Amino acid sequence: MIRKIDKILTSIPTLEGAGVHLKRAFGFSEAPELDPFLLLDDFRSHDPEDYIAGFPWHPHRGIETVTYMLEGTVEHGDSMGNKGVIRPGEVQWMTAGSGIIHQEMPKGINGHMGGFQLWVNLPSTHKMMEPRYREVKNEQIIEYLDVGMEPGTEFEHDIKKGYRAFAYVIEGSGYFDSEKKKNIGKEHRKRT
Repeated sequence: MIRKIDKILTSIPTLEGAGVHLKRAFGFSEAPELDPFLLLDDFRSHDPEDYIAGFPWHPHRGIETVTYMLEGTVEHGDSMGNKGVIRPGEVQWMTAGSGIIHQEMPKGINGHMGGFQLWVNLPSTHKMMEPRYREVKNEQIIEYLDVGMEPGTEFEHDIKKGYRAFAYVIEGSGYFDSEKKKNIGKEHRKRT
């Protein structure tokens, strides 16, 4: 069964951290409709001035952040003593739980840097859990689809009943229904 599209949204330019230029695909106003997903930020740029200041030390609590890189790297450090670097195709998964302070510092390769950060709401029973940090390398990747398609091709992916899903188009355009009534362009997202 093909799910219906609930809503089509356009990403919004935003400044975060110490002045990082990014696009917010969805945020707090859409959170009740997308729970457990709270926010998706797209921080791609070919201008180091847009991202070099990064996201210096700041707190989180009661959520998880999942950062996925397309280009460049992100260096992580936190109040638990964890340090790490993720590269293209890799994920940084931080569970804030009862509270953590961390920093994320993006670095471009030949000026190019890009990735996404997804905030996930922890269930009420886990909001006070111990914080943790992990890197998920290419060979260990979880179900986080990065799909590239040629024009005129189709992609199908099963989603378990009761699960939430969204698609974020980062380049080009696409249809997300069988009748091709809805066209979604670059930097749009849909939820089902």
